[in-house]
Amino acid sequence: MSADLGTITKIAPGLRSRTLTSRAITSACLTAIEERDPTLNAFITVMADAARDQAERADAEMNSGQYRGPLHGVPISLKDLIDVRDHTTSAASRVRQGHTAAVDATIVTRLRDAGAVIIGKTNLHEFAFGTTNEDSAFGPARHPLDPSRSPGGSSGGSAVSVLADMAYASIGTDTGGSVRIPSAVCGLVGLKPTFGEIPIDGVVPLSGTMDHVGPLCRSVGDAGILFDVLRGETPSLEKRPPDVRGLRLGVLRDYFMAVIDPGVAERFDHACDCLQAAGVELHDVQIAHATDIAPIYLHIVLPEAAAFHAATLESHPDDYTPNVRLRLEMGRYILEEDYVRGLRGRDILLHEVDEALTGRDGLLLPTLPIPAPTIGSGTVRIGGSEESVRNITLRLTQLFNLTGHPAISVPCGCTDEGWPVGAQVVGHRHRTTALIDTASAIERALPPPNR
Repeated sequence: MSADLGTITKIAPGLRSRTLTSRAITSACLTAIEERDPTLNAFITVMADAARDQAERADAEMNSGQYRGPLHGVPISLKDLIDVRDHTTSAASRVRQGHTAAVDATIVTRLRDAGAVIIGKTNLHEFAFGTTNEDSAFGPARHPLDPSRSPGGSSGGSAVSVLADMAYASIGTDTGGSVRIPSAVCGLVGLKPTFGEIPIDGVVPLSGTMDHVGPLCRSVGDAGILFDVLRGETPSLEKRPPDVRGLRLGVLRDYFMAVIDPGVAERFDHACDCLQAAGVELHDVQIAHATDIAPIYLHIVLPEAAAFHAATLESHPDDYTPNVRLRLEMGRYILEEDYVRGLRGRDILLHEVDEALTGRDGLLLPTLPIPAPTIGSGTVRIGGSEESVRNITLRLTQLFNLTGHPAISVPCGCTDEGWPVGAQVVGHRHRTTALIDTASAIERALPPPNR
């Protein structure tokens, strides 16, 4: 692997002082794409010429004293669900052939206004309806640490692009965990803000009541910068996280630790020990209806996805990958009364998460119960039982798409075999900035991933 490019927070001062140039760092990313993407399959579209032009323009602006902020001149990739003017938005599906975007999505406009260099569009699980990035019309994205393993999904190509030094950050989407899952698998930071904080116009939908946009990046500080830009605010490098001492976190165990790989459990428990040693107050908390999370989620996401795809399921059914088509077809058989019950169940879960957060700075739990799964494996053995890879990868993340609470995955070390493990921190609704500050303090107290 090439040398780590570093974080946005570390390179931004160099770009501003002109000891670094956007042209140089963009060229380094494009070289990494040229060398590694034939194996890793992170990108669907590489915008090399446009990226070089944007980098030259960024350097010219900064040379003349026009500085747009810490993203100015920084190469960023985008999940190929997001519209970029004059480019195809494929959603990794043959169904979308010829769908050229007429205008940029709002979040792309905001990235451009901040001076970011858009380097390309990344591979994903078709229509974001999966957790491994395997079901793609363009083939699977592959983990940079072992190409036989999945980088997680659905924003798998986004995570690969960052871990393999092809971009400094990526923008993904998260409907059941699709930013946080690949971030945990790849030892990155992945942020899902509060529902509705970042606009999703110009983003191909999966579930209108649970879709979120968020960044995958190398540090919590980078996530904060990207969050500010994506929500239309001016980012700053001057933020100081709170002292980790005195933070109060509720640890979700019971259901959330009942089915988990021993190596992941060991890393999470060690992370808890590190936080307590640093002065964090940890208290076990419960979600009373946790066992209902999966059925409630399915009774909402399946019919909402099927409704969006109704016309193309009739006209182009064979253009879908088989697994994604099956899930969409399942959604057509969810009864309206079951959907309504799902919405009522979501309200109950939202109240329970709010209650668990009362008097606390956040909730803490693993992001993913397993290390990176092998590509092509539909099940994984945990203890004495075989578990569905799809179900197990969603198990710890989908609750917070249902409730809309902000959640961030932070690296907390690696298993004995060297696979990254993520700790998930959940915050109060509409207080995503406070969550980022809390996660930044936690990040400093946790063992880093061994990349």
